[in-house]
Amino acid sequence: MTRRRAAMNPNRQLIDRIQALEEDLEREFAARRRQFAYRLERGRVIFEDSVRQSHHGFRRGLRDYLRHPKPLVVLTAPLIYGLIVPLVLLDLCVTVYQLVCFRVYRVPRVRRGDYIVIDRQHLGYLNALEKLNCAYCGYATGLIAYVREIAARTEQFWCPIKHARRVEGIHSRYPGFAEYGDAAAYHQELEELRAALRTRRD
Repeated sequence: MTRRRAAMNPNRQLIDRIQALEEDLEREFAARRRQFAYRLERGRVIFEDSVRQSHHGFRRGLRDYLRHPKPLVVLTAPLIYGLIVPLVLLDLCVTVYQLVCFRVYRVPRVRRGDYIVIDRQHLGYLNALEKLNCAYCGYATGLIAYVREIAARTEQFWCPIKHARRVEGIHSRYPGFAEYGDAAAYHQELEELRAALRTRRD
């Protein structure tokens, strides 16, 4: 057993436990789908007819929804919606970046559709503005996750070293990175991590 494999065993066990918990969570989501009477077919959301009809009864009309807006909500709305410009620019830039650079590094590209999911517009109990807001949130949060994974793969390729201090919100690749200060093993671990990234063994 190499030094790296011995050092990674505790991390690998933690990662395996996290993945098992994620699988449990997905099973819970599947149970909720059955509870609320919808299914997914080729990425499309299908509700039972009776459920779809009942949803319309819960929809709040747009006129009622906009009748008494809070002044601060109205004032901050342009700031929120104005972020669409840098978000779309970020989306374009990182997509071009990975199309060009990941091909050079021989790193598997991140599938955008795995992260950016816009499906809340199928909910009949949302009015048009709520659907727009939900589409915007789905795009923005999905885009950040997509960018994060591209950045994580880049970090694994170029600088897969843990930080000396605790970092909040680490990405899923971070636990497998080389230990901070382990000069003797770093270059071997760098090549192993690059190989794992290229073959998707990580």
